[in-house]
Amino acid sequence: MTNVVSNEAQSSPETFAVQPQVAVASVGVVPHQELQVTERAIKRIRMAMAKEGVSAAEGGLRLGVMGGGCSGLSYSIKFDTKPRERDRIYDFDGVRIFIDPKSFLYLYGMTLDYEETLMRQGFNFINPNSVRSCGCGSSFSP
Repeated sequence: MTNVVSNEAQSSPETFAVQPQVAVASVGVVPHQELQVTERAIKRIRMAMAKEGVSAAEGGLRLGVMGGGCSGLSYSIKFDTKPRERDRIYDFDGVRIFIDPKSFLYLYGMTLDYEETLMRQGFNFINPNSVRSCGCGSSFSP
């Protein structure tokens, strides 16, 4: 079963926060600060999906966590053609985000941002569950 959640803009015009519309009974009511994605990240995801030929209607961006990296856990980000059975599914202005239940434990409350500067270009996981992270920003300790 999936948990489908829509979003509406909050007080900040650059951030979309999840507003629960439909919650699966086994999961319960979805808290309002579950996941945020900035407008910059949404634009970049949309561009990359178009370039990779991923259908916005069926596919989306999969966020996850796996063991490894300098600090113990590493972030995973990739495109997926469809959600899995137990995924949490978020829709941010037509961009779908999939998160598996295990990864959600570590990603709850995080914000996905996109940064493009002279020194760095890429997605930033702003995660309140991270106690320590490495210099590359792709691994952390809970």
